[in-house]
This record gives sequence, structure tokens and C-alpha cells, in this order.
Amino acid sequence: MRIFKLAVAGSVASILMLGTAMAGTVVFRSSDDAMKQGISAFNGGYYELALPALEALEATKPQIAHFYEARIYADNEGAYTDHGKAFHLYKELADELQDVDPDDDDLAPIAAKSLTAVSMYLRDGIPSAGIQPDVEEANRDLQRAALTFNDEDAQFELAKVYLRGEGPDMTVTGYDDPASKIENGRHWLSRLSQAGHPGAQAFLADLMWRGKFVQKNQAAALNLIDVAVANAPPSERVWIEDIYQNIFCNAGEGVRQQATGRVAEWHNRYGRSPDLQESRDGLDDLTVEPVRTCANGELVRPMSVLATDPKKPIPQPQMISTPTAPQPRRSSLIPAGAASIQPASEAAAVAAPVPAPVVGLTPNGETAR
Repeated sequence: MRIFKLAVAGSVASILMLGTAMAGTVVFRSSDDAMKQGISAFNGGYYELALPALEALEATKPQIAHFYEARIYADNEGAYTDHGKAFHLYKELADELQDVDPDDDDLAPIAAKSLTAVSMYLRDGIPSAGIQPDVEEANRDLQRAALTFNDEDAQFELAKVYLRGEGPDMTVTGYDDPASKIENGRHWLSRLSQAGHPGAQAFLADLMWRGKFVQKNQAAALNLIDVAVANAPPSERVWIEDIYQNIFCNAGEGVRQQATGRVAEWHNRYGRSPDLQESRDGLDDLTVEPVRTCANGELVRPMSVLATDPKKPIPQPQMISTPTAPQPRRSSLIPAGAASIQPASEAAAVAAPVPAPVVGLTPNGETAR
């Protein structure tokens, strides 16, 4: 659960006490109060307080209410997990908002996130709820969210689907070409990474570290994952920092020295401004982060720290073998059963010279210079 929940609970409770009917049913002075209560409680992880407020909000702002209700039911870490309910709510929203203007700042994001969630559910189905897989529909929904609504998270999911050799066909002839899909996956990862999407940056950094689908470049991978950590919102930091820890701890002194010379340049090119980073509850600056260490006891530090103290000796890392791939902490928009190709971690090898900091990819999968 999130840190400082007592503070959040106090503010939520004060809103909740604004009005209660004699029978015990929660009432609110206005729909704005209900929405504030519902979203504040949701952000704090207090779903038992969020649901009554969202149910009250259904009468005036049903799309917003149903969207947050779906997220609650899709959360595997909550007490109200029900993927069948979540799927049906997302599906209703996707159908209802199919003609919404992509420039509608209020409803277009809900439409895109709902399409993405429906797609991830349909790719594998929900056996417990009797939902059968429908890959073709999953492809259509994900493509619409990514292209029509230009949703970055949908584009990231589309990239991962393409890298598995799956997803909607993009060729003119209609021929199912896995190589073309992998190329499209690299395209989306490159585009999103250049735009500062932290998930795509972390995913691409791990591929660059291992030389999978792209040219192996460990110094560039270290720089890119360092940027991804800085760009990551609190809800995504755990899995992104897992990848950073693996790369940092397995990077030899030569790789680190090559990377430290370009830390500022990479952050200037691919960093994301703070206003574009997620701040769900206003407590981001109070979050306590875990202390991470390598197998040899070395502290895992940002590259900017090494860049400002280059004379500090860098201990030679011990090679770490990770039994399973670091998995992203799924948001409630992406079903837990959805397929993923989150890359596995591997030990470091001899680093190649650092190229100019460009994460675009050539048709051969090499890093563009």
C-alpha cells in the first residue's frame, strides 16, 4: 500500500463526513464532492471509501465513475479484485466512447485506457469469468488506442506485442510478416523513448544491454535506464529500478566511465519535464525510496552521482544472475494475466564504445548515430 496513507485517510474522512443520510447511505453536497472523494480515496488506496463515492458519481459523471471502478476491480493488490467486472466496465466504456473526439481532454484518455485494458484482457481471455480469447479484437482495440488516440501506454503495449511477432498486420499486402512486426516494435520503442516514456526507455535499455532485437551497447543502456528512473512516476518505479539495479551492478568500470561522460547530455535529450510525470496524490516528494545494493555491497546510485564524483573508486561488480525477468508493476489498467515479454536480466559483457546519444534504430536494429 502507499506511503502516508494515514494523511490521505484523514483528508478523505473529512470529505466523507460532509453528509450522511439517516439510513447510513453516503450522500454528497455535489457531484464535485463525490468525484473528489472517490479519486482521493482511490489514489490513497482506500477503495472501501472510493467505491461509495464513485457509485454516487455515476448519476452525473458515469464515465469517470465507471473508469475508476474498473481500475479498482482490476487491481490484484486490492480487496475488491474482480477481473470479470473490470472487463465489462472497460468494455462498456470502450463501446460508449468509440466516437469520442481524440482531442477531448476529459473523455479521450478514458476511451484509450479502456481500449487498452480490453485488448489485454481479450488477448488471453478471463477463464474465471467465462471470457474467451479474441486476438483479432484485441489487436483492433490496441491499435485504435495507440493510433487514433495517440496514447503512449497503448503504444508501449503495442510495441511489446509486436516484438513477440504478434499484433495487427501492418503490411500493404496483408501478409503476416513477423520480421515486419518486430521492426514496428523497435520503431515504437525508439519513438517513445525519444519522447521520454519511462517504461519504453527501461524496456529498450534492457534490450540494448543484452543485444536483443537491437545492437548491443551497454554504456548507452546504462545512460538510458538512468534517464528512465528519473522520468518514472511512483507507480512505475519498482520494476524500472529493478532493471537499473541489474545494469548498474553488472556494469564494469569501463562501461560506467564511458556512461558518466554523457549523463547530462542524455538527460537533456530524453528527460521528461516534471509536469509530464505522474503525481497522483501530491505526496511524491515525501516518498521514501528503498536502499538498493549490489551483491558486493556497493550502493546502487544514480549516474549523476558518479559523474559529479569521478575520482571515487568504483568497485568491480560481482555478476548477478536473476532467475526470472524483472516484471513491471502492472497498473490496474493492464490485466495481470496479460502476456508480456518483459526482458530477462543478464550479466554484463565487454562494452562497446559509446555512440552519440540517439536512441533511434536503423532497419538492421543498430543504434542510429
